[in-house]
Amino acid sequence: MELYHQECGEGFPLVVLHGLFGSSDNWHTLAQRFGSFFRVYCVDLRNHGRSPWDEVHSYEAMVEDLYVFFNRHGLQKAHLLGHSMGGKVAMHFAQRHPELLDKMVIADMGIKAYPMHHQHILAGIHALDLPNIRSRSEAEKILSLHVEAAGVRQFLLKNLHWVTAGQLGWRMNVSVLEREMPKILSALPQGVSWTPTLFLRGELSNYILTEDENAIEELFPDSMLQTISNAGHWLHAEQPVAFFDAVMGYCLR
Repeated sequence: MELYHQECGEGFPLVVLHGLFGSSDNWHTLAQRFGSFFRVYCVDLRNHGRSPWDEVHSYEAMVEDLYVFFNRHGLQKAHLLGHSMGGKVAMHFAQRHPELLDKMVIADMGIKAYPMHHQHILAGIHALDLPNIRSRSEAEKILSLHVEAAGVRQFLLKNLHWVTAGQLGWRMNVSVLEREMPKILSALPQGVSWTPTLFLRGELSNYILTEDENAIEELFPDSMLQTISNAGHWLHAEQPVAFFDAVMGYCLR
C-alpha cells in the first residue's frame, strides 16, 4: 500500500507515525520545528487520513506498509517517532527491520495489551449522522455529549472533511478500526530489539505505569524512560515545547 505523507526540512530522516484516529495533519506544527534539524516524513497509516482504506488493519500489515514506504523513499536509515498506536507500529517495525533504524522515540505507549477504553469516542462518532449535519460546529455540539475533553473533540473533528458541498465525511475507516480494535490494543510480540529507544510518557497518563518498566526494558534493553510533566496521553499536543526538547535531546545526542 502506498501511504500518503507530508515532508519538510532537510537532513537525516525522521519518520513520524500518528496514533489511532489521528493523521499526519496532527503533527504539522511540530514537524516544522523538527524540520530545522531533520528531513521529516509525517505518514498517514492505512485507514487514516489520506492513505487508502483496506479491510485489513493489523500491525503486520502496517509494518509492511512502512517497509514499502522506506524503500520507495530510499530511506536506508532513519529515526522513527510514533505516538500511541503509531508507537506500537514503530516497535513492531523495530523488531522486524532493525537495520533501517538509528533511534526510536515512542510517545506514551507500552508493550502490553490494553483493555477497551474508546467506548465514549466511538459513541460520539456514531452519534454523528453526517448526511444530516451541515457544519463542524453542529458536529462538535453532538460530539460534546459523549466526549468531555475539548482537545479530544478537536482532535476527532480534524478527521471530518467536505466530501462534496454540504456533505461531511470521515477521513478514517471507522467500521474497520472499530472491528479491529482488539488487534490494535494487543500486546507486542516477544522479541528483543536493540534499537536505541526513548519512551516518553505523560505524567497524567496511565499508558505506561511503574510496574510496566521492567517488561519494557526486557524487550528494549537499550532504552530509557522520560516523563513529560503536566501531560496526559496526547503529550505532544499538551506540552509541545517539552516534547520537542525531549525528542531533540535524544535524537541529536
